[in-house]
Amino acid sequence: MNWITKFIKPKIKSLFKKKSSESKESLWSTCECKNLVYKDDLFKNLSVCPTCGFHHKLSCDERFKIFFDNKEFNILQTPLPKDDPLKFTDTKKYSDRLKAARKKTNQSDAILIAEGIMNGMQVTVGAQNFNFIGGSVGAASGEAFVHGVQNAIDKKTPFIFFSCSGGQRMMESVISLSMMSKTVLAVNELKMRNLPYIVVMCNPTAGGVTGSFASLGDVLIAEPKAIVAFAGRRVIESTVKEELPENFQTAEFVKEHGGIDLVVERKYLKQSISTLLSILLKKKEMQTISSSDNVENSQVILSKTSKAV
Repeated sequence: MNWITKFIKPKIKSLFKKKSSESKESLWSTCECKNLVYKDDLFKNLSVCPTCGFHHKLSCDERFKIFFDNKEFNILQTPLPKDDPLKFTDTKKYSDRLKAARKKTNQSDAILIAEGIMNGMQVTVGAQNFNFIGGSVGAASGEAFVHGVQNAIDKKTPFIFFSCSGGQRMMESVISLSMMSKTVLAVNELKMRNLPYIVVMCNPTAGGVTGSFASLGDVLIAEPKAIVAFAGRRVIESTVKEELPENFQTAEFVKEHGGIDLVVERKYLKQSISTLLSILLKKKEMQTISSSDNVENSQVILSKTSKAV
């Protein structure tokens, strides 16, 4: 075997192969059903596979463009705590992971908060980007969620959240775990003011996110076939020593067992949430009228009582 056969020909083949794969990557995407989907077709179908209906993950920006009227929204500036407070290192530095994630997603952290108009209603909306360290919740994401709730309270708008996360960010240890209680308390403040809170669980919604703010919505919605879980399937199987159903922890399974309220396809989400909000806001309005009537009645009773005395 001469040097041309041994070195030059393989090098030329690898160059053509690399160019071909890059071209294929730019035009096509692989779905869970193992079919190649033309990226333009996937984009036009809201990143839902036209063959099997699998709902592909969306970035926060893509989610907001689908959800808000005319793709118009305002991203809110949220608090950004100090990076890497524990100086954590595993196979690489946590600070390096943050830099890589920010470059990849063009986000400061996993959660973004936006405000705008949805079907004529002013709303505050939050979303998680799974491409940012698995959508995990650390101090920055927790603060962003709380800021979103505060914005909804200040402007008296409904708060809608699209969860997509593997859970809490373990590189921040107890700091990330403390965000579970902090976000729950924030949701409680929202509910004390009778402002609607709707959660859409996207694939996956798991761990501490499921165990805290994602499960507290007035209405819990999930996209089709989304994984909704706390512990992983293998962990549960090894604990209970039983084989679990094939569709275990899918949105459809969780709904069937009472864990969520609705499973809604992406193309129907906006209209479904709009309908739900119109009902919830009307109920709130009726409660306000009822409470004001009760105040007036109590004032009349008190005035009559004082006259009698």
